[in-house]
Amino acid sequence: MKVQEILSAIKQRKYKSLYLLHGEESHYIDVICDAIESTVLNDAQKGFDQTILYGKDVDFSTIISAAKRYPMLSDYQVIIVKEAQGLKWKGEDGVEMLAKYVENLTPTTILVFAYKHGKFDKRTKLYKAIEKAGIAFESEKLYDNKVAPWIVDEIQSQGRKIHPQAAALMAEYLGTDLSKVANEVQKLILNVSKEKEISVQDIEQNIGISKDFNVFELNNALGKRDGLKAIQIVDYFAANPKSNPVVLVMGTLYGYFSKVLKYHYLSDKSSQSAARELGVSPFFVKDYEYAARNFNKLKLFHVMTILKDYDLKFKGLDAGPNTSDGDLLREMIFKILN
Repeated sequence: MKVQEILSAIKQRKYKSLYLLHGEESHYIDVICDAIESTVLNDAQKGFDQTILYGKDVDFSTIISAAKRYPMLSDYQVIIVKEAQGLKWKGEDGVEMLAKYVENLTPTTILVFAYKHGKFDKRTKLYKAIEKAGIAFESEKLYDNKVAPWIVDEIQSQGRKIHPQAAALMAEYLGTDLSKVANEVQKLILNVSKEKEISVQDIEQNIGISKDFNVFELNNALGKRDGLKAIQIVDYFAANPKSNPVVLVMGTLYGYFSKVLKYHYLSDKSSQSAARELGVSPFFVKDYEYAARNFNKLKLFHVMTILKDYDLKFKGLDAGPNTSDGDLLREMIFKILN
């Protein structure tokens, strides 16, 4: 079952007696838990019929005993076990106790296990029993190239629009932690006028990512072989290393030039087809087309070698003892453009 289906059912007050929420992406686990917390009981009822437990502090016996109780002031009692990965899932007695409870669930109890930072073993009898009796939902980590589309969709779901370049910039700097990304999205929704499309300038003003000196502008400068602009951006990175860590810069450059190289080998270079193959918005295809004209295949293979060499230098191999990251970045940019 997909997250939107689960949330829709909760909104319609169609609850399950048991939820196992697991996976490497914490965001959706939190979203479903929050939906249950805010929907099932009102504030007055929560004091009597809502229990929040933490995996590392409880055992299965305590959880099952609580789950077998009946609500005092409402139709349901809610028990949410946060950080459920902290429970002793490999202990036979506790797991057996839970398995027996799953066979005979208390219909007036909504029991939620929020199992974060890892996948529950789907091969086990317990998992299959939970899946049959309630809901077992895996919250999967998004791949890097899916974060920007997620931002666009999330903002559109709230009746707003964001420029593709602004979404891509957010994705590159914020990474794949959707909880972090979602917080920044809400910040934009609150602070940017409803009548306007969220722009790169809005990202700079509200999130603190420079609209002129960022990894995307560096990619563009290199793609256009604009050495002066590229060096200006690298100088900015050197002066602001915390906002522009070398790991981020190198990862982005490697991804960018990999896509330029891939563009050369596309049989269909139409905007929609190329965007799909490269994993980017159609808005950016023209940038890769332009860069491919400036960097032929042979040069791109050379660029990839340069990036690998300097990745080792940034890690301390074959670099002088007094050489700064800024010096290495400038040196690398010079070699890429020559």
